[in-house]
Order: sequence, then structure tokens, then C-alpha cells
Amino acid sequence: MDSALASEPAPDGDLYLRRTVSTAAKLLVVGHFAVGKTTFVGSLSEIRPLRTEETMTQAGASVDDLAGIEGKTTTTVAMDFGRLTLSDSLVLYLFGAPGQQRFTRLWQDMTHGALGALVLADTRRLEQSFDVMGLLEELGLPYAVAVNHFDGAPVYPEEEIREALDLLPETPLVTCDARDRVSSTRALISLVEYLQRRTAVREHA
Repeated sequence: MDSALASEPAPDGDLYLRRTVSTAAKLLVVGHFAVGKTTFVGSLSEIRPLRTEETMTQAGASVDDLAGIEGKTTTTVAMDFGRLTLSDSLVLYLFGAPGQQRFTRLWQDMTHGALGALVLADTRRLEQSFDVMGLLEELGLPYAVAVNHFDGAPVYPEEEIREALDLLPETPLVTCDARDRVSSTRALISLVEYLQRRTAVREHA
């Protein structure tokens, strides 16, 4: 795959939480097959991320669409997990969900306790994001969308992507490079700020 190949794992931070941490928030990182979820979680996690990747087999070729990503050799079979401390009192737990439809039941379990989800998208395969977003809407989980950068992928204006994905006006849409920690952080911030706005609206309703 030209992009979203995991570079070096994020350097390990403190293994244990700070004693001052009083609030933990669970966020999901989701998207279709081979969109860069494992790379995204790995670029942000302050601890060595938990990964459940397995080598893809010939049998899997019949159910996993490898068009345009022929170099991909592994796939997540359970989840990715990472941790990011935002302040002395707040920590985020990041759960990356596998993208194939056969893992839908696992998704449903992972959404329990989650505040929201960041949907990674690929401009070469935008139509594959519909099932992901549809499932989140069915489960009632708010989300933001981040278009992951892939080398050689077409670049479209935000308005065209928003229209193609049929996003609501309030749904955040950003671009990111899952390999880059700063870029991934900005994408995650867009989700956190969106969730904060939703909470504020409910509290003042």
C-alpha cells in the first residue's frame, strides 16, 4: 500500500496512568478495510499500541477487496488499542475497529461506552465508507470524518467530498495523514471538539 503503512511505533510513554487522571474517555477509530486505522492509532498512542494483525491468506482474497492496495499483507482481526493523555486529568483510550463487514458484531460490542468515532476515508474508495457510517448511525454514535492521505490518491474539494458522503452540515470533515502524529492529532481534535459542542447543546436545551 502506498500510504498508511505503519512507520515506527509511537515511542512508549509512561506505562501507568498519572495519579492525577480523573476522567477517561473511549473513542473509536473506524473505517473500511485498509484505510489506515492501525497506522492512525499507532501514530497517536503514547504507549506501545496493542495490535491484532494477522497475515492475510489466499482464502481471504475472495472476501477482502485488494483493488489498489495489492501490497497489503496483514489485516486487523480484533482491534487496535492505544492511549493518549490530553491533560493531567484526562486520558483518551483509542479503539481501532476492523473494517470488514464480517466483524460487525465486534463493532457493536466496541461501541459500548464510546463517546464517538472518527471515520477514516480514502478518496479512491469513498463509497466503501457508507456501510461504516450507516452502522454508526444505526448504533447512535456521533462521528467525524477524516480523509486519510494516500500517495497518488485524487484530491477533491471539501464540498465535493461532503456531498459524496452525504454528510450533515454539522458533521466535521478534515484531512489527515495517519502516518503523522501532528496531523492525526488535529483530526482527533476535530472529533473531540464536535462531541463537546453536542454536549453543550444538550445541556442548554
